[in-house]
Amino acid sequence: MDILHERLSKFTLPDEVRKQGLYPYFREIEGKQGTEVEMDGHHVIMLGSNAYTGLTGDERVIEAGVEAMRRYGSGCAGSRFLNGTLDLHVELEKELAKFLGKDETLCFSTGFTVNSGVIPALLGPHDYVICDDRDHASIVDGRRLSMAKQLRYKHNDMADLERKLQKCEANSVKLIIVDGVFSMEGDLCDLPKIIELKKKYGATVMVDEAHGIGVFGRQGRGVCDHFGLTDEVDLIMGTFSKSLASIGGFIAADSTIIDYLRHTARTYIFSASNTPAATASALEALRILQREPERLEALWEVTNYALKRFREEGFEIGDTESPIIPLYVRDLEKTFAATAMAFEAGVFINPVVPPACHPTDTLVRIALMANHTHEQVDRAVAALVGVFRQLEIIK
Repeated sequence: MDILHERLSKFTLPDEVRKQGLYPYFREIEGKQGTEVEMDGHHVIMLGSNAYTGLTGDERVIEAGVEAMRRYGSGCAGSRFLNGTLDLHVELEKELAKFLGKDETLCFSTGFTVNSGVIPALLGPHDYVICDDRDHASIVDGRRLSMAKQLRYKHNDMADLERKLQKCEANSVKLIIVDGVFSMEGDLCDLPKIIELKKKYGATVMVDEAHGIGVFGRQGRGVCDHFGLTDEVDLIMGTFSKSLASIGGFIAADSTIIDYLRHTARTYIFSASNTPAATASALEALRILQREPERLEALWEVTNYALKRFREEGFEIGDTESPIIPLYVRDLEKTFAATAMAFEAGVFINPVVPPACHPTDTLVRIALMANHTHEQVDRAVAALVGVFRQLEIIK
């Protein structure tokens, strides 16, 4: 056995969980992803999707993708930098920029490659990248790929952020990168204080709006808009894979930043451009989001109802302020067991275990859609109460 195989042979956790019949990953969905789905022979309430607007199965979004494929073909056969730019890509970028209140946007093939490409492109060895310690993995990989000095502050601890800024050299770029909505816990960043510190220390701010677009702000413009601080945020990142019912990602900023990234971000230059169907679907979802404010209202109505119900039943849900509702378990084995038992009871939820969280913070993660109903929430809560009581997580 070579050294690599010897090392990998020690990675036994998946097999251990499989042997217990608790393995929760890679389940096959047999149809469109809606509020209820067929999965592995089960009919379940889908509480594990990030499709907050409920547009993934919308016929208008589907038809936009189909029509784009008919017109442009199935792919672009190259990068945006060379032969892969369609007028459709440019149209989406212009509408996104207007929607977000920024000069320009740049669309990438995935949200992950936005963060993993933008951060290294902007920073040099004498600069600093400063991150919340619960930022998304794509931000973590982006800062690791950069040559910048890397600083992390405790989650939403603004005093610790200031201490980190005080360590930075005054004449270096200091890029603070933070999730607008933290994807596991559902709480928001303290953006007003971050902007205050930005001004005090001459920093630059980038906000990851992956879970904010379509959820917060006017017509779903995100957390930056929610706080009225869009003009103060230098870079806004987002994805199409959640509220915008497609796949891909973008960065929005002033023209100087965007033109620089257009010519230097390696994950943009050296990746095939997003497919016509995905681009057109995201564009149609963006337009629907703006035309139908009732969609956002419905999301918040069902979110507030679910938050109330889970609190009433004694679940520990932390400081969430969003349609992401963590149900803390704080035990690795029970987290896998709760996920499996919920599935058998007709509810799909996601387990969150290390490295996605601290070992003492394991949880199951719920995410709501605009088209979930109170009746579905009640059924899910009843099932989860039974599971959590059986496992002695709640009384």
